[in-house]
Amino acid sequence: MAAKKLNLKDKYGLLTRDLDWEFSYQDRKEAFPFEEFEGIKITDWDKWEDPFRLTMDAYWKYQSEKEKKLYAILDAFAQNNGQLNVTDPRYVNAIKIFLTAISPQEYQAHQGFAHIGRQYGGVGARVACQMQSLDELRHVQTQVHAMSQYNKYFDGFQNWSHMQDRLWYLSVPTSFFHDARSAGPFEFLVAIGFSFEYVLTNLLFVPFMSGAAYNGDMATVTFGFSAQSDEARHMTLGLEVIKFLLEQHEDNVPIVQKWIDKWFWRGTRLLSVVAMMMDYMLPNKVMSWQEAWEVYFEEAGGALFKDLVRYGIRIPKFADQVEKEKEHVSHQTWWTFYTYGQAAGFHTWIPTDEELDWLSEKYPNTFDKYYRPRWEYAKQLEAEGKRFYNGTLLQLCSTCQLPLLFTEMDDPTLIAHRETHYQGEHYHFCSDGCKEIFEEEPEKYVQSWLPVHQIYQGNCGGPDLPGILEFCGINLGSDNLDIKGSPDEVRWKEWKGVA
Repeated sequence: MAAKKLNLKDKYGLLTRDLDWEFSYQDRKEAFPFEEFEGIKITDWDKWEDPFRLTMDAYWKYQSEKEKKLYAILDAFAQNNGQLNVTDPRYVNAIKIFLTAISPQEYQAHQGFAHIGRQYGGVGARVACQMQSLDELRHVQTQVHAMSQYNKYFDGFQNWSHMQDRLWYLSVPTSFFHDARSAGPFEFLVAIGFSFEYVLTNLLFVPFMSGAAYNGDMATVTFGFSAQSDEARHMTLGLEVIKFLLEQHEDNVPIVQKWIDKWFWRGTRLLSVVAMMMDYMLPNKVMSWQEAWEVYFEEAGGALFKDLVRYGIRIPKFADQVEKEKEHVSHQTWWTFYTYGQAAGFHTWIPTDEELDWLSEKYPNTFDKYYRPRWEYAKQLEAEGKRFYNGTLLQLCSTCQLPLLFTEMDDPTLIAHRETHYQGEHYHFCSDGCKEIFEEEPEKYVQSWLPVHQIYQGNCGGPDLPGILEFCGINLGSDNLDIKGSPDEVRWKEWKGVA
């Protein structure tokens, strides 16, 4: 008699759950030593619901089909000189930020999920982490391949991996993932799987990738949407993580809430650079940062947290602060990079008159009052041959590592500054959120590698700007400074036949 063909459920069980084993001569707690030290209580791993019932053979088949389609488009983009079809060379600088700030963190996510997958007693969670680890590795590979075409023709792409651990603003995303990876396995899952993937990732991979398409960059939009199909699986995993932890034991609720508060705030600080990219670095704009935040967090995220109320979870602690900041954060961040354009790894510029009008339309309550006068003054200085660069070193926040560039929301003319003392040392913060995170785990954050502090200590190359930029792998003038007169702009005009 022919063997009965297994249904999908039984096949999935054999290839995942049934691969687990019972411990006989070894204590199970010793095999998974990190599972309890955070205070999380797991009563029954069998209650874990696998969001996508993928076996590894099905996973490889599914991903290989996506790879074929993706690389066909990347090859066509290269063969047809797709870099000439973007709107203008200013746009490419947003891609420089993506490669230097985001792609290395995809690799950190790959390493993080590979590590924590080993720490769970439940085989369902282990399999889910294994697949997400592979996804994240795929993301960094496809991003590097897609953006390698720009490296052939534009400056600033060549030292992206070298810059990650050295450049001041790249310490922001790097520290975010170092913080998560040095946490326990359940905090990592809440930080990356839920707070970042489920609550915040859409703000990067949907509106910005739409902007890439709108600016003629089919390589970036293709890898972005290819990655977003993986992100859909990641977001479902993130939601399962939260519900599983909350349903396992009531003692988990306050721990999970604390993590949600922390990682929501850390994530929104990280996304301030994405806000700048959307409002200022896309020549053809899709939506403002404020609109994106309202759609992808206030509406979608609001519905999510209403659903989690029944578990005892409230909306993240500092969400009301971010609701106020959405009208300011992109302008304050871009102004900082504009005034420190000599110390960045990409070009900056003053928005055109049309772009200033667009910003006035999108931010009617704040832009003309607080930010247009700055740009008008910057234009005046530039016309007089006095393009402004700030020659000081910025005070960095001891938690998020961003400069203290944000203002008090009740007085947008006053820089927000918080401070605390710990073991005789003085620490500075950009916000109440960052100060509170530090005070919760000070021993963790006193170890932070703050680039400005390292420069003062002589650990970042020479004592002057050229020496520091050489240490970071940046070529002064070709990789940074103003876009006007840059080699990128000169070459672009030659390609386009512009006098």
